[in-house]
Amino acid sequence: MVHRYGPEITGGAENAVRTLAEHLVANAGWEVEVFTTCAGNSRDWDDEYPPGRSIINGVAVERIAARAGRDPTFEELSDRLLPEPSAASREDQERWVDLQGPLCPEVLDAAQASDASVSVFCPYLYYPTVRGVRRFQGRAVMHPAAHDELPIRLPIFRPVFEECAGLGYFTDTERRLVERRFGVAQKPQAVVGLGVDTGVGSPEKFRAVAGLGDRPYLLCVGRVEDLKGTGALARFFAEYKLRRPGPLALALVGPVVHAPPPHPDIVVSGPVDDAAKWGALADCVALVSPSPLESFSLVLIEAWTVERPVVVNAACAVTREHCVRSGGGLWFGSYAVFEAVVDRLLADDGLRARLGTAGAAYAAKHYRWPVVVDRYTAFLSRIAATA
Repeated sequence: MVHRYGPEITGGAENAVRTLAEHLVANAGWEVEVFTTCAGNSRDWDDEYPPGRSIINGVAVERIAARAGRDPTFEELSDRLLPEPSAASREDQERWVDLQGPLCPEVLDAAQASDASVSVFCPYLYYPTVRGVRRFQGRAVMHPAAHDELPIRLPIFRPVFEECAGLGYFTDTERRLVERRFGVAQKPQAVVGLGVDTGVGSPEKFRAVAGLGDRPYLLCVGRVEDLKGTGALARFFAEYKLRRPGPLALALVGPVVHAPPPHPDIVVSGPVDDAAKWGALADCVALVSPSPLESFSLVLIEAWTVERPVVVNAACAVTREHCVRSGGGLWFGSYAVFEAVVDRLLADDGLRARLGTAGAAYAAKHYRWPVVVDRYTAFLSRIAATA
């Protein structure tokens, strides 16, 4: 059960659910059904897919139109509740879940009629999980995709974590966060992670699409959105270019929510196809992940599979831990450190190569699909055996 689903959707939790489902079918021979809404975007949950049943990459997908998307009054209620989440009334918290949407009890009804051995919910935040886990308690596995953010402090989420049958995490950082907040260490759980298959890239295609010519560039892949840190990254990079004139560019690749101010050295390409994306990764000076909130960050692992170094936001525990464990990246928490990191990477070819090689070894050991699928099937089978 997931709030939206499809190969065109680039959200982290949605992509995680889809790729796990597809590899359960392709690599393990399991039967997988997905129950979801017709929503295509995360701003208002407007219907963008037709209702009904279809097969997508071997996975059966049942779409049912939600009763309502995101209510226009949701932001006002959210602004009122989240500064003091623990003080929110039960009634206001219930309204918060419903107004956030997508409001879709029929999706849960359809899922409940399934004879599935185990039912998986992701992420913790939205209506299908909050309302669904309670209905599927004995066989409900939740992938929280949890961040240290204000909504997770709302008391309404405590029973969701307490009543699921098992918890699947994307990183050890996420597991520790959830255990500290909810005391669920005794529950069946696994750090599942995600898998990566190296794509075939065309650096020339990306350079042509982005208009980069033969310039060196830092790369950021994902939603171009202030909450993802791209606004701050653009400001840091603009300051860097004032202090360090030269050919270096910054390429922002992904759906644009908040475009940065125009700058001659910042290229905003929008979404690109897989060949261009993998080409961009293979040819960049380094991948930069400026987001302060990530539950896994698949693009870091993708960059490491092509032996590129990464630079991450020090405020993001997940991506920083990837760098510490792998030895494949550096991090910054201020402009001064950002400047020093970029200077060092540009000046030291050997350092870039060492970081990329270490990251590649880490990705191969932990995040190849056969390894991930073995972990995941063992975990789900354990839940199914006790349901």
